Amino acid sequence: MCLDTFDAGAVRKRPQDAGLDSCTSTVLLEGMDLTSEDPEERKRAVDYLKTCVAMTSRVGARQLSGVIYSQHVKAAKRRPVEAEWRMVAEGLREVAEYAASEGVRIGLEPVNRYETYLINTSQQAMSMIDRIGMDNVGVHLDTYHMNIEEKRFSEAVRQAGPKLMHLHLCENDRGIPGTGLVHWDDLFRALGEIHYDGYAALESFVDVTDNMNTWVWRQLAPDGDTLIREGVSFIRSMQAKYGLV
Repeated sequence: MCLDTFDAGAVRKRPQDAGLDSCTSTVLLEGMDLTSEDPEERKRAVDYLKTCVAMTSRVGARQLSGVIYSQHVKAAKRRPVEAEWRMVAEGLREVAEYAASEGVRIGLEPVNRYETYLINTSQQAMSMIDRIGMDNVGVHLDTYHMNIEEKRFSEAVRQAGPKLMHLHLCENDRGIPGTGLVHWDDLFRALGEIHYDGYAALESFVDVTDNMNTWVWRQLAPDGDTLIREGVSFIRSMQAKYGLV
């Protein structure tokens, strides 16, 4: 969220006009890091996430997730230590308590080793959830990152189980779902087993924007309309195949 320019009224209206439900997602950037030894930096992270929760509520959404546990793309030189896990749990517990008062759930998104050193897998996310100890905290899985870090898509889904609250459905190259190496049958079979009925979104990229590091340096689909049309058609076919419609 770019909070300085965020128009909650406009954001609330757009999905309503389209007949869609909505959820929000964010990351912690430089100067806002729950793993920092600086208490002021940890406080800025907590305050930022609380503001994101408030904005989530204002747009009529009930779910905020993302890389909310440490600075995104932090230049870490070692494995995380116990103190960092503890600081993150304490900070996110405060955020989760505030979110509960706003009727908002928060989700931890494991991302690959090049984007975080803390939570790369579903199992690690579940471990952090246990430390936080709040019922309104869940897991947000992303097939792009799972393709790098998980042994099997199905195992990651089963580990999250009822705590799974959001999915980013991406091909291994961020292109059109169904055209690459992601084991979609393994994923959707497990989603069917747990009767998943939470949020899901395509997070594929076509163009590089001026405010987002997508790390996409070649054309992954003819255009955005083709990506959405073919990607949604494929995902809906997988939903039907495994009884998720």
